[in-house]
Amino acid sequence: MPMSDVALQGGPGAGFGTLMRQWRRRRGFSQLELAETGSVSQRHVSFLESGRARPSRQMVLHLAELLDMPLRERNRLLHAAGFAAAYRESGLDAPHLAEARHALDLLLKQHEPFPAVVVDAGWTVQLANQAAQRMIGFLLGAGRDPARPVNFMTLPLHPNGARPYIRNWRDVAGALLHRLQREAMDSPAAAAVLAEVRGYPDVDALWRSVDWESEPRPLLTFAIEKDGLVLDLITMIATFGTPQDVTLQDLRIETFLPANAASEALLRGLAAA
Repeated sequence: MPMSDVALQGGPGAGFGTLMRQWRRRRGFSQLELAETGSVSQRHVSFLESGRARPSRQMVLHLAELLDMPLRERNRLLHAAGFAAAYRESGLDAPHLAEARHALDLLLKQHEPFPAVVVDAGWTVQLANQAAQRMIGFLLGAGRDPARPVNFMTLPLHPNGARPYIRNWRDVAGALLHRLQREAMDSPAAAAVLAEVRGYPDVDALWRSVDWESEPRPLLTFAIEKDGLVLDLITMIATFGTPQDVTLQDLRIETFLPANAASEALLRGLAAA
């Protein structure tokens, strides 16, 4: 069982001391351990958490770094201490993200004829190459609402999504839930998706059976069968290494590769059709 089935505690208006204490506990630090790691006195850490001392902006950023907080949560901690945000949150079409957007577009294009998508913190697709669009269309069929965003967590877990066509569904679902639970501990968006999918049939029971002590799997195999077509895919997930924008830190790049020669031939054939 994970340490909690709730991701982030404290409402939007939670005070600095409350947020700091929650993140310290989430990272498994005692006050003394955090103080020693950050070359701060335990007395000062205690005073900051109790509200008896007010941190400087530099101290907030220092503690956020020690606690390895996501950029969005660092902004939240700064705001709670009375300071302006340090990290921008921008749309992918923002001018200062032009290089990153170009790199993403190029990566997706170069991955053809194999599927690749870029998803946000809640696993909603933001960018997709043509192969991914074909795969989504194939899995969801003609009844799909093209105006409705596709979510790459709900897609394989929902009984009306791709779930009926994934032959190794329990294995896939368990691995996805393992990743989603870990992300939910730091991300309200991921926590919301986790809460939703646990309401799907059989998913909550599977979530409760996951081995939380194991590490997330770097590779995952999907065995898909629909309308007489069999497709075996290996999926990998990558992130930006040193993002300085909240949006870039949120992004996940999921790429799919054929697991065998037959699947490669099928994907290449669909691209040429």
